[in-house]
Amino acid sequence: MPTFQRLAVVGAGLMAVAAAAMIALPATAFAISGTATITAGTLTFVAPASVAFAATLSGVDQSVTTTQTFDVHDATGSGAGWNITATSTTFTSGSHTLATTAVTEAVAPADTCDASTTCTLATTTVTYPYTLPAATTAPTATKIFNASANTGLGDQSAVSTMALDVPASTTAGTYTSTWTYSLVSAP
Repeated sequence: MPTFQRLAVVGAGLMAVAAAAMIALPATAFAISGTATITAGTLTFVAPASVAFAATLSGVDQSVTTTQTFDVHDATGSGAGWNITATSTTFTSGSHTLATTAVTEAVAPADTCDASTTCTLATTTVTYPYTLPAATTAPTATKIFNASANTGLGDQSAVSTMALDVPASTTAGTYTSTWTYSLVSAP
């Protein structure tokens, strides 16, 4: 066999042995740890700037409604829950007043996740119908809506439908009232 052919056969054999040696080597594995630091954000909300009812006296008792939206942002990551409290002064027009029980909410607010967000909708334990507390001086606030523990996480909006009772004997006029809302951590 010529030298060139012998070298080619020996070279091919060495390559086969080298390839077999590479295949026979065990693979090396590395275990590493990963961390993700997630920092708590804040609990905030935007309440309606005002509320407006309109009624035309008709000689019969009536109830007029309006809606208002609360936008709650719970980025605390705690799952502690939250509640919105409300109180008000009596609706008055000069020396005329409406009843301190004139404003009610018949059913729980309609709650939805804000656009382009994922949230855990609030599960409320407030009993409805709800009556907004009112007096000459605003009384102690009561829960109007809440999120039980492990609910209400993320950005969501709750739309309340409030009703104002207007008796047939009401004097015409512009009645005003001051409403106060507060957001509190804990259901």
